[in-house]
Amino acid sequence: MFSNISWGEMLILLVAALVILGPERLPGAIKWTGQTLRQVRDYATGATAQLKQDLGPEFDEIRKPLEQLNELRSMNPKSMVTKHLFDGDDSFLTGNFDKPVSSPNSNYGSFSMSKEQKPLERNERPPLDPDAT
Repeated sequence: MFSNISWGEMLILLVAALVILGPERLPGAIKWTGQTLRQVRDYATGATAQLKQDLGPEFDEIRKPLEQLNELRSMNPKSMVTKHLFDGDDSFLTGNFDKPVSSPNSNYGSFSMSKEQKPLERNERPPLDPDAT
């Protein structure tokens, strides 16, 4: 419920409540708010249980479209690409791109700067890669 509120914002709300209500009424207000939230949560849980009991197996059929809708809400471009193109494996997107790609069948990365190589001197020509030209 409060997943979008950071600790700094909670502190500001607490200070504002302390200024508005005063130190003598603040504990009672916090207690009342906690009881009200607990009661609302119990009502929601009871309503869900009542619907599940009344509808039986049809309840799961109703929940499927809602779960699909929640899944679509959580989609962003990165998650959509990883889900459809990489079958949910996002290691390609979170990997280290500084390292050259090397495979046994290719010479990719052979002209990359390694630890032994030094930067080019002034007026020095870079090595020529015939495959790239």
